[in-house]
Amino acid sequence: MAKSTIFFLLFLSFSVLLHNVTASDDIRCLQGLKDSFKDPNGNLNSWNFSNYSMGFICKFIGVGCWNDLENRVLSLSLPNMNLSGQLPDAFKYCSSLTTLDLSGNRFSGPIPSEICSWTPFLVILDLSNNSFSSSIPAELGNCTYLNKLMLNNNKLSGNIPPEISRLTRLKVLSVANNNLSGKIPPFSGLSDFEYGGNRHLCGGPLAKCG
Repeated sequence: MAKSTIFFLLFLSFSVLLHNVTASDDIRCLQGLKDSFKDPNGNLNSWNFSNYSMGFICKFIGVGCWNDLENRVLSLSLPNMNLSGQLPDAFKYCSSLTTLDLSGNRFSGPIPSEICSWTPFLVILDLSNNSFSSSIPAELGNCTYLNKLMLNNNKLSGNIPPEISRLTRLKVLSVANNNLSGKIPPFSGLSDFEYGGNRHLCGGPLAKCG
């Protein structure tokens, strides 16, 4: 057998193995999320992991896939489902996510500082209308593809990290109705910026600090 044929077969085998490992990671991600989230209304009951058929997780409520024949999660949209709990590290197995919408639920605790290393390709992150507390992690500045970041109507405190102002693709940002304080960093390129309802913010479009 020619060396080129052997090389091709090895490459093909490696590609199939890599694809299967990636797909199983996404399944592990969703299993971990379902185990971690409190779901009193049973909205995630359709997340049944007993049948490992091709693309089976793509039929789950709130899950969008690259295509319906692959167990590869592209988006996760679970707004207004009365879900609660904290965000678990199971997200690290959903590394292909580009959209994460958990708005209008009852999630609490800090926003994990690892969120951008777990899901580095996020374009839309919507955690609005929950009960997230503590500070906005500066590491959100590592989500270099972010176009829309919604953190409004939570219980976040501290400042707006200047690292977020360096996100060159960011167009929509809302931090309204939290407990934020300090100077608003200079943003350029935003088409929509909501910051009201934070009595102790200053600078930028608000009154001068100090």
